Amino acid sequence: MAKKAKRIPRKTPVSQRTLAFLDRRARPLALALVLVATLRIVSTYPVFSHTYDEPAHIACGMEWLDRGVYTWEPQHPPLARVAAALGPYLLGIRSQATPRKNDMSMSYEGLAILYHGDRYDLVLARARLGILPFFWIACAAVYFWGERYLSRPIAVAALFLFTFLPPILAHAGLATTDMALTAFTGAAFLSGMLWLERPNAARALVFAAATAGGILSKFSFLAFFPAFAALALVSYALAGRPSPRGWLRASLARIPTLALAIAATCLLVWAGYRFSWAGGVPAPELFQGIRDVAAHNAHGHPSYLLGHRSSTGFWYFYPVALAVKTPLAFLALLGFGIALAIRTRAAKLCVPLAASAAILAVGMFSHINIGIRHVLPIYIGFSLVAGAGAIDLLRRSVSPGRLRFLLPALALWFAGASLGSHPDYLPYFNELAGSQPEKILVDSDLDWGQDIKRLAHRLHQARAEWVVFTQFAVGDLQQEQGFPLVLASDVPEPSPGWNAVSLTVWKEFRMRLYDTHPEVTPWPDHFPPQERVGKSILLWYFPTGGKRPAALAE
Repeated sequence: MAKKAKRIPRKTPVSQRTLAFLDRRARPLALALVLVATLRIVSTYPVFSHTYDEPAHIACGMEWLDRGVYTWEPQHPPLARVAAALGPYLLGIRSQATPRKNDMSMSYEGLAILYHGDRYDLVLARARLGILPFFWIACAAVYFWGERYLSRPIAVAALFLFTFLPPILAHAGLATTDMALTAFTGAAFLSGMLWLERPNAARALVFAAATAGGILSKFSFLAFFPAFAALALVSYALAGRPSPRGWLRASLARIPTLALAIAATCLLVWAGYRFSWAGGVPAPELFQGIRDVAAHNAHGHPSYLLGHRSSTGFWYFYPVALAVKTPLAFLALLGFGIALAIRTRAAKLCVPLAASAAILAVGMFSHINIGIRHVLPIYIGFSLVAGAGAIDLLRRSVSPGRLRFLLPALALWFAGASLGSHPDYLPYFNELAGSQPEKILVDSDLDWGQDIKRLAHRLHQARAEWVVFTQFAVGDLQQEQGFPLVLASDVPEPSPGWNAVSLTVWKEFRMRLYDTHPEVTPWPDHFPPQERVGKSILLWYFPTGGKRPAALAE
């Protein structure tokens, strides 16, 4: 009876009992959420073929592992690439000596690795498995940030939101660099805050490891992290309110461990490039990669938004992408969290909000607009703020009225949207996008070449002898992917028989007609699609009149 008396009385409001349960069982709940998300991610591996970027990343990582050099392309750092290549390497696959003829050669090298030994699905799954640890690090950053600076219930709510976000699940399941960037951006900021609070050697070294991980993941970290660092200093100043003398004393006290962190970061980054040295410069690939990214951004990249195409991007690309790629229930909870931050002026809640806003601001100045994945770390701060909004709603639901049903409704809506999108997390769009999201975004937000296996299955099901198709992601469609005869769709009119159209090739590259027929509009503009394969490929069948391609003639 004494033990039962310690429990919360049954007459206690449900919201208080829920908060107590979240506080008491926070870490087991967090582990359960990560496990569920992991199972959801792994279950997508056999569904999708490789995306546009995956072969190139695998090729570069394999070169690092097998040959001890990093020469294919320095525009991306090696960490995530090596992680992606590790699984194939452990299967016994090595570099395939693909001739270096042009910029696409490294993609063909990656394809040779994926197709090696006729184990395509296994090799691709092992490559994608190498990215899972970065997802776990990102989850740890969300949870421990919430637990340390907000509360355990908020940490659990934030992790629930983060692990159910379709964009997070999508890029955690691909052998690319974006989840590594997300993981170490969050980890570097959190460890930096902890080091500021207690500047000892151990925390300085953890901070250095996270910072080095970010630099070795993607060079956009070098733009994101300074904003994070500035916000960390501001939050420290607001929390401690030191006098100028106290500020100076605190700064001087941190110089030794800061120097240790900087030295350790430089050493770890150099180690990431296998201690390479050329022309009197350590890790020359690092500096060449930074120059290449700067030149790429200055030159721009083909992009598409709301029916318009540009080579230098759109300043409003990422706000629009976030508005249509994020579940509406999440955005609603984020709105409640922002209102809470404004109302309470709580510095610890304003920091993650401002951090995400800083990432968005950096992204809006970028001329490379090809997917929400480039600002994926934004969801760490947003999840924390939305989690705080959810817990605030839970506390306020004690009062009578409709408010008590609002949080359960939003939670169910959010979870339903996430679960209902399985396994198509990559092409997920919320209700604002309607039934034709290709009118808003394509490329890695919708069609990154992931539905090739589904198209092969559909054509086999239809017993198609040939298909007219221009693929987006490179690959051997006939010999390795099980396609019938593939004819290039390089004409401004549909061909007799089966015609498949990649949404990115159609919308962003206009069927590649701009090379030969710049004045002609692509034929899919005038023919409503008869069928959609997966989420990213349209399919038509036009009567042949008994005619067959010359390549099939007896």
